[in-house]
Amino acid sequence: MNDIARVAGVSLATVDRVLNERPGVRKITIKRVQAAIDQLGYVRDTAAANLARRRVYNLLFVLPDTDNEFIHALRQQIGEQGEKLANDRTELSVALAAPFDTQGIVSLLDGLDPAKTDGVAVFSPETPSVRDAIKRAHDKGIAVVTLVADLPTSQRDHFVGIDNISAGRTAAQLMGRFVRTPGKVLFITGSRFARDHLERRLGFDDVMRQDFPELEVAASVEGRDDPELVYSMLPEVFENHPNIVGIYSSAAGNEGLVRFMRGQPGLRDIVVIAHELTPLSRAALKDGYFDAVINQDAGHLVRSCARLLRATADNVPFNAAQERIRIDIYIKENTPG
Repeated sequence: MNDIARVAGVSLATVDRVLNERPGVRKITIKRVQAAIDQLGYVRDTAAANLARRRVYNLLFVLPDTDNEFIHALRQQIGEQGEKLANDRTELSVALAAPFDTQGIVSLLDGLDPAKTDGVAVFSPETPSVRDAIKRAHDKGIAVVTLVADLPTSQRDHFVGIDNISAGRTAAQLMGRFVRTPGKVLFITGSRFARDHLERRLGFDDVMRQDFPELEVAASVEGRDDPELVYSMLPEVFENHPNIVGIYSSAAGNEGLVRFMRGQPGLRDIVVIAHELTPLSRAALKDGYFDAVINQDAGHLVRSCARLLRATADNVPFNAAQERIRIDIYIKENTPG
């Protein structure tokens, strides 16, 4: 700061005001200070500045209020990462909304106070009302990332999750190579308003149509991530489609699917591709009910959200390669634990 003040010909107090974007500095003086910063190649130590100001980052995760195992894994990771990040003056918290209740999510976002919340990670279905609420939060100065399911809005700062179109294409390649006979493939989705599920279907259909025309993909079955609903719907689905040879479960609710298959020994030859490596899906792989699971690491998701929200709040660069979420593929033979 002494060097900046000397080169710019201003006081230390003026440099401090410019660096911390405080009022009371003329535009021409700000330009002189910025020119000195560029000349010296100065890079601000944001961590030191925040420590000096005793700043604490308050980051909120808005998640569906559901018992499905993937959400449980996210909440567990938020708790674990929150304990570790406490030393970095970062606090993580969770707010819950009923699954697919967009109005509840809108109310949560509209209630955010920028004085108490620096950033928010939103796991939500896509509706115009949610997009508008994200814009309002962003306009307040709150950093916003979409989590797992993206929203097509310029108002969110980043998306944290796998490429869901690629995930659907991956599932289709696995399905087409594992299935041995022509027939129908059942597609179980959570909601037609969930962009991650829609993108998975888009990628899945594209590959199946081009590479495996002998397999017909049936209309999506909407399970609302509810195991009981999935379980109750499957008997009628199989009655209407007796030649099902594969199932792609692109959403949650897999406990209902596994329970149904356990009660139908004749379905053991059906190829099943599912999402998220959880205790349930691990057991299903081991027992032969699932043939492959496509996974995104919950810990990586939470860590990436925290890093990106902090970087956005501070307006500093981030490592894009570090924040890229991988598509992991697990079969029985390489399942950890």
